Amino acid sequence: MREITFAEATNEVLHQLMEGDESVFLIGQGVTSPWYVGRTTVGLIQRFGPKRVIDTPVSENAVAGTAVGAALAGLRPILAFPRMDFMYYAMDQIVNHAASWHYMFGGQAHVPLTIWAMINRGGEQAAQHSQAIQSMLMHVPGLKVVMPSTPADAKGLLRACVYDNNPVVYVDDRWLYQTSGEVPEEPYSVPLGRAVVRRAGADATVAALSYMVDESLRAAGCLAEEGISLEVIDLRSLKPLDVDLLVASTARTGRLVVADGGWRTAGAAAELAARVTELAFDSLKAPVARVTLPDAPAPASSSLEEAYYPRARDIAQAARRLLDAGRDGV
Repeated sequence: MREITFAEATNEVLHQLMEGDESVFLIGQGVTSPWYVGRTTVGLIQRFGPKRVIDTPVSENAVAGTAVGAALAGLRPILAFPRMDFMYYAMDQIVNHAASWHYMFGGQAHVPLTIWAMINRGGEQAAQHSQAIQSMLMHVPGLKVVMPSTPADAKGLLRACVYDNNPVVYVDDRWLYQTSGEVPEEPYSVPLGRAVVRRAGADATVAALSYMVDESLRAAGCLAEEGISLEVIDLRSLKPLDVDLLVASTARTGRLVVADGGWRTAGAAAELAARVTELAFDSLKAPVARVTLPDAPAPASSSLEEAYYPRARDIAQAARRLLDAGRDGV
């Protein structure tokens, strides 16, 4: 099978979606600029024109309201936030409207809105341009949240989001845009809420999201040289969450590391740790470990960024601590 990059897979599925369905359109800041959205929208404006590829003013709340209204009217908008940080300006429309309409109208209204949220971390972009707020979004009833880690899942999950009749936040990380992988050419969907085992193992489970999946696989490779066998689960979806796979793997290995590129306190990793503790406590040989961002805004210095962002070394060290705790009977 051919290999393409994460960004190319995203671009391909956008072309296929818009070619096959006139109800699908793209709206957001910079969506006609290859630089602004990492070449994920190349060629769309030329093929589909400004009525379906709408590059908007800097007015996130108004643009989000437009997308919510279009979804309520039966269209399937893809609302792009090239920097996830600036979704804060649109939270009234996302939380009070998009997430709530279906419930407020007794299930008779649907909001088939895909919110495409891009994380821009690193590169000395500092606190206001590097945030990953997936845990805040998964807290909201009525929103689904997915985070692909591979080019194949980028294509399949985005298509599944567009054809879900609920508002879905599709979170991608621009650190992944140049990663390559096998991707089928034909259109296909990856079901929401279904995790996958990327590497089988016996000594501990690592449940990871987005770019942290790659870091977890690197950690597993390093630990294998030490005789430690890690199972790596790519969660793919935070909400709905594949609790069955997460619990089954943890129950079998007896140890769990959760690797998430968001903040630590009240984050996605905390929720996963709580779920496993509730459902598989008797199987745990050691406390659940979390590898996350520290509770601090992103620094601007490249040397501080090196310490701030969790990597494979941090995941490997967390796994070693769990194994040591089990041997010590802690």
